[in-house]
Amino acid sequence: MKIGKKYFEIGKRTYIMGILNITPDSFSDGGRYNTIDMALKRAEEMLEEGADIIDVGGESTRPGHPIIDEQEEIRRVVPVIEAIVKKFVIPVSVDTSKTIVAKSAIEAGAQMVNDIWGVRAQKGMAELIAKEQVAYCMMHNKENNEYISIINEIKTSFANQTSIFLKKGVKKEQIILDPGIGFAKNLEQNLYVMKHLNTLKELGYPLLLGTSRKSMIGLTLNLPVEERLEGTLATTAFGVSQGCDFVRVHDIKANLRAAQMTDAICRAEL
Repeated sequence: MKIGKKYFEIGKRTYIMGILNITPDSFSDGGRYNTIDMALKRAEEMLEEGADIIDVGGESTRPGHPIIDEQEEIRRVVPVIEAIVKKFVIPVSVDTSKTIVAKSAIEAGAQMVNDIWGVRAQKGMAELIAKEQVAYCMMHNKENNEYISIINEIKTSFANQTSIFLKKGVKKEQIILDPGIGFAKNLEQNLYVMKHLNTLKELGYPLLLGTSRKSMIGLTLNLPVEERLEGTLATTAFGVSQGCDFVRVHDIKANLRAAQMTDAICRAEL
């Protein structure tokens, strides 16, 4: 697939999406990069460490986070996206569920929309993605964590929503799926979805995994956010072994090395 000017050879290697939160309250790095200068410095570090995409988010998605309005989210992300696109040659994604924010971000230079409510996308999102021909990451999410058969329900949600997007004119090669680790799932459900990631590949789309520093790791290992690197690396390696094509992470260099090593093993041929 193509994101911006960069071609991604799906199935050849795992790609790294770097997290850049322009927020005062994100669970892991809130307030660290919420000026243009700090954001640009971090973007440069990500590029040097091997990031393939930079994902810019203006609203925290942690449990209980305060909701901000569309204009505030635009005010946070658009100047940063404009600055990154002007200074660096790397695809930029906007982490938003709001159609108007996505539109503003695309106009500012974003080449991908990363939507945590992808299986219940906001009105107009599919039409926007079709018109602008940008990449779209559709994440599984819902209002509660009640399931009868979680994997089947995730697959059904994806199948239904991708069908809607395709009918609206979005091309299959624009879509990436994210199982939504940490969203509408308790610890046991998150671990179970991780265990069965490979079954989601049956849907025929690239898969993005976002586990970096999340509560699944903290609860499993009884560790605070700042001590979850090793746990994140384990999930990255396992995700790669299960066929994930992208991993969304805070710690670029370490996760890239873990992904490269796992790729070398899983794709080895004589």
